[in-house]
Amino acid sequence: MNGRDSKLADKLYIEKINEVYDKVKTDDRGIAEELSAYFTFKVPGYQFMPAYRNKFWDGQIRLYNTSTQMLYSGLNNYVQIFAKERGYEVEFEYDNSADNYSVAEAKKFIEEEKFTMTPRDYQLEAYVDAIRYKRGLFISPTASGKSFIIYMIMRKLLRQTLIIVPTTTLVHQMYSDFQEYGFNSDKYCHKIFSGKDKNTDKPVVITTWQSIYKLRKDWFKKFDVVIGDEAHLFKAKSLTSILEKMEDTEYRFGFTGTLDGTQTHKLVLEGLFGPAQKVITTKELMDSGTLADFKIKILALKYHDEIRKIVSKMDYQAEMDFIVSHEGRNKFIKNLALSLEGNTLLLFQYVEKHGKILEEMIKEEAGDRKVFFIHGGVKGEERDDIRGIVEKENSAIIVASYGTFSTGVNIKNLHSIIFASPSKSKIRNLQSIGRGLRKSDTKDSAILYDIADDLSWKSTSNFTLKHLMERVKVYDEEKFDYKLYSIGMS
Repeated sequence: MNGRDSKLADKLYIEKINEVYDKVKTDDRGIAEELSAYFTFKVPGYQFMPAYRNKFWDGQIRLYNTSTQMLYSGLNNYVQIFAKERGYEVEFEYDNSADNYSVAEAKKFIEEEKFTMTPRDYQLEAYVDAIRYKRGLFISPTASGKSFIIYMIMRKLLRQTLIIVPTTTLVHQMYSDFQEYGFNSDKYCHKIFSGKDKNTDKPVVITTWQSIYKLRKDWFKKFDVVIGDEAHLFKAKSLTSILEKMEDTEYRFGFTGTLDGTQTHKLVLEGLFGPAQKVITTKELMDSGTLADFKIKILALKYHDEIRKIVSKMDYQAEMDFIVSHEGRNKFIKNLALSLEGNTLLLFQYVEKHGKILEEMIKEEAGDRKVFFIHGGVKGEERDDIRGIVEKENSAIIVASYGTFSTGVNIKNLHSIIFASPSKSKIRNLQSIGRGLRKSDTKDSAILYDIADDLSWKSTSNFTLKHLMERVKVYDEEKFDYKLYSIGMS
């Protein structure tokens, strides 16, 4: 053991292995175990997973390996926090200092490149931080202009760039967004989805993660920059599979509107991309006038005692089946959708047993109003066509599944949103709300109608009422303006 190694007992050394992993070294087994415990977390819902039930797994994820001493390099700031709390020293064996790149240099670059848009202050700051630090997880809500930040990064670096998105729709949208910003997407961008050719000489590749996660490591070698948009929607194993193959990719950026609130989710994304930073909040965007004024009306449907008594004995799925098949409830939703002025987006969970029924009911009484039905079976190109049509309409109704329309479909000309199915997913709710936040020439405000079901019996709340409570927590966190209305069901 040399002189430096003899000090490892009270000092942590961070060695760069590649662009994915650092090695956090210590010869003190106790400190290594301590560090391992610091980076060990229970996976949410682990107790319901087959591997845990069959006793193959203890339900925990361990981000630090005591044997190899390997840790995702995006987490080395947490190592510093760990050490500071315990009085240990940390020494980097590589230069981890930020590049000198100023806001003034950024403004000059944008001016020289003759961008068709001027970035907002928060967009400029996020872009500057990305160039300075070469990695990061940027949390910026729907309608904040994430694609423009991505565009600025891509234009500045001018390197082989891989942009990964969760859906085919977003591949097309990113491609067209770049065109809107003045970029020749046809010349410089290659799109990969649904069996499209994976090989190209073009410098920018825009792809779904589903199209590439099984590819060999060699395919990823040429990329100097990787950008994950809507990173929270990537399947965890697929995301790690892709990012861990990109050992030489120096620039690594993740973008997301929100995280699911769990520590494991946040740390894995930070480990792969870099430290998280909040770019701006939805409330700040609304207060500045960038987004439409937004209000939420919670419509709590209250059912008769005999119905509530029956439902109290149901499990979750039975309660959901009862709600979506309830004739009076569906008539209420239909009447609400038809009564609203402007373009309305109605979101549902189940295609056959709810969405199709609502679409048929609405269509029957819609008259001259255009009604569109969107679900997983509708091709991306058709969804894009519908988006284009709605932008020109002023009274269309879109009946769409959460899965197809809660993320990535930008329609500025939406005046109302209806949550027809209950959901407690923070990510899904915020993404869905984001559909109505964009301003247009004909719209500066929007309303969300959150349909809830009060089927509580005595002191026990029903499952979907508990889901409402979870949504209300999100509304409070985001400082949304909401009001609760109790409506008796006949």
